[in-house]
Amino acid sequence: MTQATPDTRSTKRRTKTGRVSSNKMNKTVVVEVELVTRHRLYGRTLRRTRSFKAHDETNRCEIGDTVLIAESRPISKDKHWVVQQILRRGTGEPVEIQDVPGED
Repeated sequence: MTQATPDTRSTKRRTKTGRVSSNKMNKTVVVEVELVTRHRLYGRTLRRTRSFKAHDETNRCEIGDTVLIAESRPISKDKHWVVQQILRRGTGEPVEIQDVPGED
């Protein structure tokens, strides 16, 4: 009788690279992933964006950061991705430019 050995293969998780568009939720960020394709008939380059909610355990991500997310088990109704690492820090939210009084 042979003893069953556990399966030691590591499963490759799908990963995507995108930019953080919102971090207003606790431990959750919204990551926008851009897909660039060519139109089948006209050949024009199309930019499609898709949003994914990703789990950020330590709330380290800021708006504008470029992050690597990996697929995971369902964490909530909409959240099936986990932030693996922050690739590049972003600039944050855009600042409103106000008019300087007295210049016309």
